[in-house]
Amino acid sequence: MKLSIVIPVYNEERTIVRVLETVAVQPYDKEIIVIDDCSKDSTREILKQYENRPGFRIEFSPTNQGKGAALRKGFQLATGDIIVIQDADLEYDPREYGRLLKPFIEFGADVVFGSRFLPWEAVRVLYYRHSIGNKLLTFLSNLLTDLTVSDMETGAKMFRADILKNMKLSSNRFGFEPEVTAKIAKLGCIIYEVPISYHGRSYAEGKKITWRDGIAAFWHIFKYNILEKDAYSIPKKELLKRLDSAKTRLRHGRGHS
Repeated sequence: MKLSIVIPVYNEERTIVRVLETVAVQPYDKEIIVIDDCSKDSTREILKQYENRPGFRIEFSPTNQGKGAALRKGFQLATGDIIVIQDADLEYDPREYGRLLKPFIEFGADVVFGSRFLPWEAVRVLYYRHSIGNKLLTFLSNLLTDLTVSDMETGAKMFRADILKNMKLSSNRFGFEPEVTAKIAKLGCIIYEVPISYHGRSYAEGKKITWRDGIAAFWHIFKYNILEKDAYSIPKKELLKRLDSAKTRLRHGRGHS
């Protein structure tokens, strides 16, 4: 089983080396795909040092388009069986990949969310209003998707690659989270959650999501659950057949090379 670890990056000069080096030493067959979203600090210069390093693919966007746009580009470049979303700010720990992979191996999961709100050892105490906002957005998303997700807005997500590579995604910024949740619900994916640690950072430390993104998320939840109907580039039946085939390969210990 090969992992495609997709890392969207924008102005992360303080953390990018630690993230990449931590991801690089994780004991999996993997490729590391980094999409720099036109950083203005020294991030791009740092990333150029990884361009010829085996196992890395570094892409530089000519304009800043947002996290969602960077992820879409990374998904299409991915060649692995499982696509892993890894933020570049170290709020989510790459050393916990094994925890998220377990439901794929043992329970036939299609998608796994890492939840910040399930019982766990270490969660940094930060913004109460931010937490309430996350829980409210998750509640509204669950109401429309009929899921029991505890943390829709989590940045720690893993997917079977066929799902994302055939999904029609359009959100450019942080609307990716409600969009992808709505679309995996429509497909009827087998979704698991596992508790993860969360090392959130303050705005002084570089946190980028703002209240405007929170307000926009309400619209995204309504748009992708109610208004948008065509979520996939191939028929649902065909995609489900591909997922079943991928699960069979995994059960028999055969993934993509």
